[in-house]
Amino acid sequence: MENTYGCTKTTKDVSLQELRDRLAEFAEVRGWVQYHSPRNLLLALVGEVGELSEIFQWKGEVARGLPNWTSDDKEHLEEELSDVLLYLVRLADICGLDLGQAALTKIVKNAKKYPVINHK
Repeated sequence: MENTYGCTKTTKDVSLQELRDRLAEFAEVRGWVQYHSPRNLLLALVGEVGELSEIFQWKGEVARGLPNWTSDDKEHLEEELSDVLLYLVRLADICGLDLGQAALTKIVKNAKKYPVINHK
């Protein structure tokens, strides 16, 4: 199944590099690069996080896997999560940061900060 952007829905893992490259091309061909300053991208990201928050705002606690959600609700969630991810990836790219490596480094730092303790 192919969408309007030439992407096929598959279960393939997508790399941050692929997202970065596709976003850069998407902005370039539309002449949007001039508007993609770190500040503008951050403000757009915050707006998308707000839209994501609205989905959960009045739902109370939500079970893992979203068993009581409709397929339309899940699709809306996918779209808003994707918006947040795409702005985050674009922001990191414009800032010249390797988001994947930064995330791995942060996991290591968190492991040291929060060592495993016996939970029994």
